[in-house]
Amino acid sequence: MRRKDVDPDADLKEKILAIYDQRKKTVGYRRIQDELYRQYGLCVNHKKVLRLMQELGVKAIIRRKYVHRTTREAVESDGRIAENLLQRDFNATEPNQKWVTDVTQYRVLDDRIYLSAIKDLWNGEIVAYHISNRNDNPLVLETFRKAFETHKDVTGLIVHSDQGSQYTSHAYHDMLPKVGAQISMSRRGNCYDNASMESFFSHLKVEALYPYDIRSIEEAQRRIEEFIHFYNDERAQRKLNKLTPAEYRRQLAA
Repeated sequence: MRRKDVDPDADLKEKILAIYDQRKKTVGYRRIQDELYRQYGLCVNHKKVLRLMQELGVKAIIRRKYVHRTTREAVESDGRIAENLLQRDFNATEPNQKWVTDVTQYRVLDDRIYLSAIKDLWNGEIVAYHISNRNDNPLVLETFRKAFETHKDVTGLIVHSDQGSQYTSHAYHDMLPKVGAQISMSRRGNCYDNASMESFFSHLKVEALYPYDIRSIEEAQRRIEEFIHFYNDERAQRKLNKLTPAEYRRQLAA
């Protein structure tokens, strides 16, 4: 009886498919290469991962171009505009040096849910977030209240946002200088000035929201919270030496 050919990469292909399904088909060969090492301790050349994915007929779902439209509201007549201190320099050499922040929305049937988030550019960690059914000043102020509860020393910190009405309000401009933070703002209507925050929202929606038929605000909120935990604590980043943001932060403290 003739012996059937055995695929020497069958086990590796199985692991690739497991990671691909686990990450909702949103990962490319580089991310799968990283996950093979993190989850299974396997060092596999990226070219081989790409070849096996091609043999399996799988590839990452391409994130559609993301145009942010949530806080592009008219600036209050008595609102305050700040200089763009960030100047698209999204690199930081230490924690609490540069934060970016914004608000995004997600529609659930006839309702909307709003997410305000703050990202530390040092390790890409979401340092605080708040979810509400209203896109208003309290949404943003509560996000920063949470951030300052866990990040006490922020003297000299640059906080960058767009020119949405929450960020030009007197309450916002009074709050940040009290803790020693500096306010920075994008140029009017220029989403690239806050590209790092835009990128996070894009990943969130493509990986945690769009793949699902979400029928309630509660489910949307749960998926957002789960993704932020995954993003901070489980998602390795190449720029962090393949550590997660939380691991990178703990490594500094060790």
